[in-house]
Amino acid sequence: MRSVAGPQIERLIQLLAKLPGLGTRSARRATLHLINRKDQLMAPLSVALEVALREISVCTTCGNVDSCNPCTICRDQRREPDILCVVEDVGDLWALERAAAFAGRYHVLGGTLSAIDGIGPEQLNIAALVERAGAPEVKEIILATNATVDGQTTAHYITDRLGEADVRISRLAHGVPVGGELDYLDEGTLSAAVKSRRPF
Repeated sequence: MRSVAGPQIERLIQLLAKLPGLGTRSARRATLHLINRKDQLMAPLSVALEVALREISVCTTCGNVDSCNPCTICRDQRREPDILCVVEDVGDLWALERAAAFAGRYHVLGGTLSAIDGIGPEQLNIAALVERAGAPEVKEIILATNATVDGQTTAHYITDRLGEADVRISRLAHGVPVGGELDYLDEGTLSAAVKSRRPF
């Protein structure tokens, strides 16, 4: 494809195109937007990226990303130390925090088991989870992996690994979303909803 601009602009387009949800066309639009707003947007973004590169790291306790280590969540004394919520990645942790649905501590796996992608237990943060589960203050592990084949496989593997630990293991409920209509739901969601039913 013919180049539409100089190498600096092409490089910016190529880098932006690597971001999730952005293809080459969207990256071109984002690049033009940044160029047209150099002072208001590009300069502050450049500074923010520099600071992030220098100061943000992965929490050695839970796997979250933050500008301090241990992270803000692990340092928060108001959080319940007896419950660990296991998530696949930091995005899932952030989603739970936005919902304000959980007040315990987290453990980020860094992905899921996947034979196709060559991801085994050694590539994930599972050994550290087993070690954390053995701490006397931990009473419950909530498995909040996604309802995908890889997520379910990972949850089962973790359950087996935690067999020796003296903790209660629970799983997030799956089923009918709030405001959902049964006629529009897929069979898997309906089946999970029936199996996860509770007294009313």
